[in-house]
Amino acid sequence: MQAYRASILHLLDDPTRNAEAVAFHEDGLLLVEDGHVVACGNWTELLGLVGEASVEELPGRLITSGFIDTHIHFPQVDIIAAHGAQLLDWLEQHTFPAEAAFADPDHAAEAAEFFVEELLRNGTTTALVFGSVHKRSVEALFRAALARDMRLIAGKSLMDRNAPEGLTDTVETSRADMQSLIAEWHGKGRLGYAVTPRFAISCSDQQLAMAGEVLAQNPGVWMQTHLSENQREIDQTAALFPEASDYLDVYDRFGLVGPRSVFAHCVHLSGGAFERLAAAGSAVAFCPTSNLFLGSGLFPLEIACAHGAKVGIGTDVGAGTTFSILHTLGEAYKVGQLRGTALDPFHALYLATLGGARALDLGDRIGNLAPGKEADFLVLDLAATPLLARRLGEDRSLENRLFALTVLADDRVVERTYLAGVERHRR
Repeated sequence: MQAYRASILHLLDDPTRNAEAVAFHEDGLLLVEDGHVVACGNWTELLGLVGEASVEELPGRLITSGFIDTHIHFPQVDIIAAHGAQLLDWLEQHTFPAEAAFADPDHAAEAAEFFVEELLRNGTTTALVFGSVHKRSVEALFRAALARDMRLIAGKSLMDRNAPEGLTDTVETSRADMQSLIAEWHGKGRLGYAVTPRFAISCSDQQLAMAGEVLAQNPGVWMQTHLSENQREIDQTAALFPEASDYLDVYDRFGLVGPRSVFAHCVHLSGGAFERLAAAGSAVAFCPTSNLFLGSGLFPLEIACAHGAKVGIGTDVGAGTTFSILHTLGEAYKVGQLRGTALDPFHALYLATLGGARALDLGDRIGNLAPGKEADFLVLDLAATPLLARRLGEDRSLENRLFALTVLADDRVVERTYLAGVERHRR
């Protein structure tokens, strides 16, 4: 058994719906055994459970659940912060050339190692990831994650039209690649497969139909794609699928809207569309840094939540400008400010942890430090920078300190990252 004594903060439920959701222990104890949480609570109340285990004292540290990134692109690491226009032009200028390089298995393997280490350095313990169109890119990513016992869900991008030569596949090759990847990797360790149509523009009717068939034939796999990110993208989608009532209906017609479906962005959706997502059990990945960077728009978080849609947070690297979920939460607050709604810091932490877990239909396994959950957790250094030490030391309000952490923190705050109880990163 491992025992850690520090301040502990995690969420037991959505704090906007449950006043008892915030669990904070100023002097807390976390007990971990066999990769799972045994107990989490006040030091004085749990001390009797420690037994012969040695207790690691972590003064000035905050333990919280690992962060969950519900939307990120593995092959776009090397184009983060690439100057360009809006979405479709940015894809042509930067994304597609970068992704073409992942046909080289050595490049994919090197990039996968860097990518996974960067996630851990920023405190991300679970991620839903886009691979390139190449099967080997996803295999490289799965190998890197499996070696660290990381919970990671990924899939090869499906593109059989409107993409450069070398980045398109066919219905037949896509089906064969996905079936092979699912058979070899889905459920191995803590890995999962996601059927991954890049977006409607890149997929023919036949490709989307095949994606729906593979999803239906493999219960337990996920589906991820983009939805309603950019106005020009929305207009092109409408032109390509004139029979669909709206963008969401494009995916729904092919059986891609279900309880393990995650739609990135959804910037321009109406309340009715969010209601349909909620009814299907689907989720939304809110990606504030990329929405701002590409000028896509301001995600209506308050509307999505009001209609009961599940929402997680996504960095969306490389259009997103940081791997840090903490920094991303600070940008989410700014998006809310521009919409006239101030994001509550506890709700922000929920989106990054338990809310993200529920978005991935994994709320029973990860997302907080409740007994029985997988022990994915972080040790945060609240004095990682002089400014943080000064700011957090002057304010004793938990709400104010958490908010300041999301605005001022970055990867330096993440002192340690644990996966299933094993330390996988230490700054």
